Amino acid sequence: MSDTLRDIRLFVAAYEERSFTAAAEREHATQSGVSQHIRKIEDRFGVKLFARGSGMVRPTPAGDSYYRHCIELLRLNEVASRSVAGYGEGLDGDMVVGLMPTMTRSVLAPALARFVEAHPNVVVRVLEAFSNTLTQQVRSGELAFAIVPASSGVVGVKTTRFAYTPEVLVSGLAAGRRHMEPVRLADLGPLKIVVPSAQNVRRANLETYFNATGVQIERLLELDAMMGALDFIASTDWVAILPGLMMAEDAVSPAPRRWTVNPLADPPVGIELVLIEPARRPLIPAAAAFLDLLREETRQLATVWAPGRPEPESLSPRD
Repeated sequence: MSDTLRDIRLFVAAYEERSFTAAAEREHATQSGVSQHIRKIEDRFGVKLFARGSGMVRPTPAGDSYYRHCIELLRLNEVASRSVAGYGEGLDGDMVVGLMPTMTRSVLAPALARFVEAHPNVVVRVLEAFSNTLTQQVRSGELAFAIVPASSGVVGVKTTRFAYTPEVLVSGLAAGRRHMEPVRLADLGPLKIVVPSAQNVRRANLETYFNATGVQIERLLELDAMMGALDFIASTDWVAILPGLMMAEDAVSPAPRRWTVNPLADPPVGIELVLIEPARRPLIPAAAAFLDLLREETRQLATVWAPGRPEPESLSPRD
């Protein structure tokens, strides 16, 4: 409580009790302390607020006027305090985090909804980008953390294993494939495949998989606009290999659907997602709380592909 507000509360107590002793008892202060606070107010304004004598105090006209304004001030202070009480129960501050489309399409919305309800006084900004951009911004300190595919260590960035997600085949309904039936890409004939650009970590992994398993490719189309890619696939005979985490809700949604989703088999392939954060500082409390919610939502969606999969162990930090 500020000194000024404390002065006002003690004055109001003395005015209403007509006694410094009773005011001190009411406000858990000492009689001399109440007297000193009242004297400080009187000295500040150069006017007597109470007439003192015979153990009693009587308000002066100035005291009466000051009391009316003090009551209004205390009431407004109480209204203001109650209006922000819900905010005070949670965390506060600013937080900027980075997520790939893999996370923003499926995990972000439920985690963010829970977070802003629990911590309404935190200003949250979420940047959607691919791994190279996110890694650079984490290293520079622009982002509290990011979730990206695992790659070689980056100086200045601490890396911790976050989750595993399989890659799945996504195609339009016209392809006639049975939803959620495992497929072997090499058996599907020449495919027209939408792939991420070379700057995306997943691109090299996918090309290695295609070459190693004998996948026949008719054409490749680079497209980093994930939502645009999904719309394109839904209306054409092109397909894409996408993280299962991103397509988890589509995998279990009832018909009608816009896409057919098929796990990859013989062999399956997937990606490890990692948490990256600046090595020079720990996560702020708000970021740590948001990360916990992202992890919970990710774990729940991951059960679509691997029910009962154990929680991944942390990798050794890379600085």
